[in-house]
Amino acid sequence: MTDWLTHRDCEAARARVAPAIHRTPLLSFRTLGDATGTIAFLKCENLQKTGSFKVRGALNAIAVLSDVERARGVVTISAGNHAQAVAWAARRAGARAVVVMPSGASRSKVAAAIGYGAEVVLHGNAAEAFREARRRADEDGLTFLHPFDAAPVIAGHASTGLELAEDLPGDATIVVPVGGGGQIAGIAGALAATGRLGGRGGPGMRVFGVEPEGAPSMRRSLNEGHAAHLDATDTIADGLAPPMAGALNFRYVAEFVEDVALVSDAEILSAMRLLMSRAKLVVEPSGAAAVAALMHGRVPVSAGERVVALVTGGNVDGDLLAKALRDGTPWP
Repeated sequence: MTDWLTHRDCEAARARVAPAIHRTPLLSFRTLGDATGTIAFLKCENLQKTGSFKVRGALNAIAVLSDVERARGVVTISAGNHAQAVAWAARRAGARAVVVMPSGASRSKVAAAIGYGAEVVLHGNAAEAFREARRRADEDGLTFLHPFDAAPVIAGHASTGLELAEDLPGDATIVVPVGGGGQIAGIAGALAATGRLGGRGGPGMRVFGVEPEGAPSMRRSLNEGHAAHLDATDTIADGLAPPMAGALNFRYVAEFVEDVALVSDAEILSAMRLLMSRAKLVVEPSGAAAVAALMHGRVPVSAGERVVALVTGGNVDGDLLAKALRDGTPWP
């Protein structure tokens, strides 16, 4: 792979992952569109295998391993969705998967990763879990699969960008939740590689990121000019709360993404409530962040513009779902 994804890289990755996954629907969402003066769509990765977009990157990362690496097994770090994706993809490839998860990880996501066949290790906070996964890779001879900051992962997520380019010809604004940055890098990289990415403010597809106020790693990276590390995170959106932005992902965001906006946890809860009540979609906090950004004007859009919110995951436990219905502010 070259410095940036080529169209050939994107298509090769899609050929590897497409037989195993869903081509997720692009659904219109008139409630959001009418209230914001846009023509709004939802890219429903919450309906993807394992319940999130993460399986695209995990499948490609495991597919490009050597036979020897697959035979030794893999280890990764995840708050939940990547854990499930790697467990599922590894089992499909006949490989051992060890997943290190922070001690406070959602118990429903822990149970799902185990159910998909992973050996789950609960260890410390997110930064400590990263270090533990690296240690186990070194000591046990496992291949470390980075959850977001790796070229094969980014290439796997480029498959989403290809689908958007095919399903939505013409201009549009794409809003993508950002944790470490693997998905937004893949989508923006694919649109650039296919010639569909517009220039800053020009025609074509524009890509914006969105992060929680309590975990602004990519926003801080753009402010500081390098991939930033966070001392701590504080958000209900566990999938958007790694302790750092990926270095490779930051390069893609700095080159191809218009901007990264921030939303509050209260705005995310409101978006979850809206998606459940009006779109009939069960969405976790991370998956609702892009909708929250559009609801509350965090992304600049024009009247009549087409906008797409990436709904990145639906792996939410019952208590948090009930909290969104109870405490999420009705909108509009």
